[in-house]
Amino acid sequence: MKKLSLIASLTILAALSGCDLAPKYQKAAVPTPAAYKEIDGWKVAQPQDSASHGNWWEIFSDQQLNALEDQVNTNNQTIAIAAANFLAARAVVKQARAQFYPTISSSPVINYSRQPFFGAGGSGVTTGGGTGSGGTGGNTTVFASGTFAIYELPFDASWQPDFWGKVRNNIRANVYAAQASAADLENVRLTAQAELAVDYFQLRVQDAQKKLLDDTVKAFQDSYDIAKERFQAGLDSDEDVAQAETQLETAQAQDTDLGILRAQFEHAIALLLGKSASEYSMPQQPLDAHPPLIPVSVPSELLERRPDIAEAERTVAQANSQIGVARAAYYPNITLSASAGLESTSISSWFTWPSRFFSVGPSASETIFDFGSRKGAVEQARANYDRTVANYRQTVLIAFQQVEDNLAALRILNDEVQQQDTAVRSSDRNLKLANDRYRAGIDPYLNVITAQTTLLTNQRVALTLREEQMTRSVQLIEALGGRWNTSQLPSPAQIQGKQSSSSTNPTQHR
Repeated sequence: MKKLSLIASLTILAALSGCDLAPKYQKAAVPTPAAYKEIDGWKVAQPQDSASHGNWWEIFSDQQLNALEDQVNTNNQTIAIAAANFLAARAVVKQARAQFYPTISSSPVINYSRQPFFGAGGSGVTTGGGTGSGGTGGNTTVFASGTFAIYELPFDASWQPDFWGKVRNNIRANVYAAQASAADLENVRLTAQAELAVDYFQLRVQDAQKKLLDDTVKAFQDSYDIAKERFQAGLDSDEDVAQAETQLETAQAQDTDLGILRAQFEHAIALLLGKSASEYSMPQQPLDAHPPLIPVSVPSELLERRPDIAEAERTVAQANSQIGVARAAYYPNITLSASAGLESTSISSWFTWPSRFFSVGPSASETIFDFGSRKGAVEQARANYDRTVANYRQTVLIAFQQVEDNLAALRILNDEVQQQDTAVRSSDRNLKLANDRYRAGIDPYLNVITAQTTLLTNQRVALTLREEQMTRSVQLIEALGGRWNTSQLPSPAQIQGKQSSSSTNPTQHR
């Protein structure tokens, strides 16, 4: 009979331990278009494109950029901060898992005490006694004192079985939070990599602008020298010389001004590389690159490729588990506690069998009235879940917007660059004609100045458009998630240390 009772009790405990008060988690539905509106003219990614995991910046075929990106992955301090945040989140999971097991503590005590002792007879001070006139016989009262020592070695254990799933849901919530932190690390890494590539191409465009203005200053110097010689020969007026000189000095000032922005890009790159701006410099190298052909996958794959979307989705899962934690407060807390140890008044008999003591027993506590505190906690958890769902959907919508923005920008820029290149060629032809007519004495020098200014303006605009093309190409790759996907997130088993995570550890630089 006792065996049947024990089996029944264990069965009930097992059933209770399987109780889960959190809602069954399902990914929130998000509106996903069948195709990008701006996809016309773009290469559609093949399965092998989306499955490949490599260095996305290698698509630009720039060895110096490759070397810089490797340094960002190793030395960038923002990435290091995010990596530390992930490790801290993973440590919280270990703390939460400890709640599955009993807490055992010990507090040894050696206590000495001295107190008076009152008794009759024996040694001590005797008062009264004898007989006498009118006297009576007296009792002997003994006054004594003693010193006592108590030696205790207790061990206390307490354990709260996870009947209502509070511990399990708390662990799940922390696991999901750690996964969200891992996704945030990847998002920080992608942002730093993209920012470096943008700064790198912008710096190279500044070098191209510098080369253009250096050549322009040289050409304007030649024009100034010609105007001066013609004035000295009586062929031109001093006004032509003044105009040529003004144009030359303006171009020189513009050439000098380029140094400010280039220095700022150089300093920004140093920061991304984790280096001091005072000790870092890059040699001048004009941009000599064209935007690559970037494969674009279907919109539904974006949900698996963007680390910020993965972070938002894992945050939703965390909030879902927190509902279970809040609902568990409606049920009683059952604690199993036990105490055992040794206690003696003599150190010589402290560790003997008769000095042992123990106690064991369960206890339960239940809140009867809390005036809506638990209900408010559950409502708060549900509202927080709704907030994370809305944030997840907003993150997805922003991701689609960013992809469409950059697809549209690159499509329009491609046409604009071609048109601007045509304008540069026309401006160059116009300048040659203006020079010929000026030297032939047909047109004034002002026509030459106008043609030179127009050519320079068109050339600088062309470089700016190419800078925008390279920048938008990087931003499109970033909007598509680089070459990351959710399969690279550490699994719950890996976060809890149940499975090796060496191959997918997000703190590894890549």
